[in-house]
Amino acid sequence: MLKRLARTKQSPWVCHQCLQHFRRQRRFNSTVAAAAAKARDPAPNPLYGLSASGKTDDDALRKVFDNASFWDSFKRASQKGTPTGIIGNKYLTHPQGFVDFVTVTIQRCNAVVQKVAAAQSVDDFKHMVKDLDKLSDLLCRVIDLADFVRGTHPDRKFQIMAMKAYQTVFQYMNQLNTTPVLHDQLKKASEISEVYDTWTEEERIVARILMEDFSRFGIGLDDKTRERLVDLSGEIADVGNEFVEGMAPEKLSLKFKSSRLRGLDPNLAKALTKWGETKISTMHHESQAVLRFVEDADVRQETYQAVRTANKPSIARLEKLLKLRVELAQTSGYETFAHMTLENKMARTPEAVNTFLKALYEDSRPAVLADLEELMELKRGDAHQDNFPNRINAWDKFYYTQKMLATMEGHYRQRTPDSLSAYFSVGTVLQGISRLFDRLYGVRFVPKETQPGEVWEDGVRRLDVISDTEGHIAVLYCDLYSRPGKTPNPAHFTLRCSREILPSEMEEMSHMQHRFSSPIEAATDGMPVSYNAERNSYFQLPTIALICDFSKASHSRPTLLNIHDVRTLFHEMGHALHSILGRTALQNVSGTRCATDIAELPSVLMEHFAFCPHVLGLYARHWETDAPLPMAALESRLAIDNRNQYSELESQILLCMLDQAYHSPIAADPNFNSTKVSHDV
Repeated sequence: MLKRLARTKQSPWVCHQCLQHFRRQRRFNSTVAAAAAKARDPAPNPLYGLSASGKTDDDALRKVFDNASFWDSFKRASQKGTPTGIIGNKYLTHPQGFVDFVTVTIQRCNAVVQKVAAAQSVDDFKHMVKDLDKLSDLLCRVIDLADFVRGTHPDRKFQIMAMKAYQTVFQYMNQLNTTPVLHDQLKKASEISEVYDTWTEEERIVARILMEDFSRFGIGLDDKTRERLVDLSGEIADVGNEFVEGMAPEKLSLKFKSSRLRGLDPNLAKALTKWGETKISTMHHESQAVLRFVEDADVRQETYQAVRTANKPSIARLEKLLKLRVELAQTSGYETFAHMTLENKMARTPEAVNTFLKALYEDSRPAVLADLEELMELKRGDAHQDNFPNRINAWDKFYYTQKMLATMEGHYRQRTPDSLSAYFSVGTVLQGISRLFDRLYGVRFVPKETQPGEVWEDGVRRLDVISDTEGHIAVLYCDLYSRPGKTPNPAHFTLRCSREILPSEMEEMSHMQHRFSSPIEAATDGMPVSYNAERNSYFQLPTIALICDFSKASHSRPTLLNIHDVRTLFHEMGHALHSILGRTALQNVSGTRCATDIAELPSVLMEHFAFCPHVLGLYARHWETDAPLPMAALESRLAIDNRNQYSELESQILLCMLDQAYHSPIAADPNFNSTKVSHDV
């Protein structure tokens, strides 16, 4: 109810496109193609509509990511401001600040619950949806930010306090989700025509959503059952976090005689070798390099199996999580967790999902077989193959795909850096996205100095989102570079949603003791707001974090992105755009707070802009010479990318089928074995 049951916590948006580790590096040597490309290369588009200050901002956007000296100077200016907390939340200047943040939040939530429970008049009921939405927002402010900090902040003390804050407020939220008086009062308000007729479309939609979620959380069940649901929800969250944070393979590393690793990059091999033995981590990129480049099929097989074999604690947590989800669903009146989760999604039922997946599988199968036959031809001609010679094994796929791509490029220097990367520095790509957003939506990115304590790591950049007509409308934190302990998975986090600040909140905070200089600061934890003149009210600004794992720049050269990385950045910016433009008065329907499948639409759409010729003209320039991108080379590169798209599609289909199987009735079987189910699929 108060936090959409379908997504028990605000999950970072991570797609299969974001998680592909397959890197295809290439070189192009066609002089004819190069000449043709030169003739077709578009001239850079002018910066339509940007003022002098806008052009300065546009230039600074590229430099804060690409120019180390500029960034050092920019960062020094940031250290001179007034100290603040993480993302401007003034409670979080130190780890113990989470205690105060939670205490004040629960105090404010209790006041809302009392107000809702005491509602009697028509005027009271007219404000019911806004009050419950405020309650939801107060909870999400803590849960979403704490969830982000515990998984991203490098300081262990912050991680521990964020975890405690998350657990406390999550448990409190689950208790509210099973509180009958909140459901009963909302139901009563919805049934009073004098009330319902005054509600906006947003309010009516949120009322319906909340009623459905109350029902999904077993609000009509007896007290003992509701208590069990609260306990189950908390246990599922805890086990889920343990599973994600504790995932590990059975073998953390493998050792091979260095002579068996022929084909591996010599520099990488040298770094990993000691006394004639090469140590390969099964959790890092070197295992992927082995699968792509090492000629010895037995080495690839052992590496593949080690990477794909989880340790026993990970498997135990997974199976415990799946059994708890079954119990939660069945206690709530659903056959399976899949039925409960899909009820408000596009497909509606597991049966519909499985029908779709099977049809998609059958439709793509001929193309998959054609892809595999191409790889098989390469394997037949490989003098090094004696490992299951008459079939393509899982550990063969990356290796022979890499060979096929190298053949298409007309060379076998497989480790040559992608020549196109020079045209896709992080700064130029973000500059291009900003210019694209300016042309399509009238919004652009402006680098902003941070205050001491505002970011969790020195390399994080803050971008303010500026609208042509509305001014400052959102805040975007870009944590794009690799560091020890950081997740390698790209993700978008909504740390705070859009919501209109009610006059009653300003009144409430003016009578409440707090540490802030004004009621509006107290109502928003000190974070940025915007004033809406038409409504004569304040709105809290969407606050977003974008996480990637790109290599760090050096002082002599910026970070350069390959084609996959560019797609990833456009994809994640699609999610960010959803949060930026989806600014509503009620947080339950703002930005990415919608059905999970719908939330992928803006991000997938953004991917299609990445390599459109008109968009490339906005940003694709050589980082050093400023020369335009050779279009013929890009077209050849994209054609290569498409060669194995059906095999990748099949892999995703099989993962989807496994997901459905894990959340089917078989998970309730006492003899449920997740490994066997995986093999069966």
